[in-house]
Amino acid sequence: MRRFVTNYLANRPEADIAEIVVSELATNAIRHSRSGGAGGRFGVTVHAGRDLLILAVLDEGGPSSPHLQQVDEHELNGRGLHLVDQLTTRWGVHGDEHGRTVWALLPFAPETPAT
Repeated sequence: MRRFVTNYLANRPEADIAEIVVSELATNAIRHSRSGGAGGRFGVTVHAGRDLLILAVLDEGGPSSPHLQQVDEHELNGRGLHLVDQLTTRWGVHGDEHGRTVWALLPFAPETPAT
């Protein structure tokens, strides 16, 4: 899924950040939803507009909704959505315990015309 995103974005400067964001969202889908169980699945959607990139991960839902947690400096987990929050313009969740999409928006830097 990371390779898919970086290939999709080709040589865009945002490719590295998009790779990190989609990796964090997919990791959360696997760790915190039914997508991580036996036979579970998740999907990744990437849409590049002129000025904005939309990254979304659809999971199979679970008992809790994704949210920012208080980070314990001694704990290794619980930082993924904080990273997504810092790297993107906005993120959110649509859906419920039966299935949801966690999405993030990443602005594109203006392209410089080829000379």
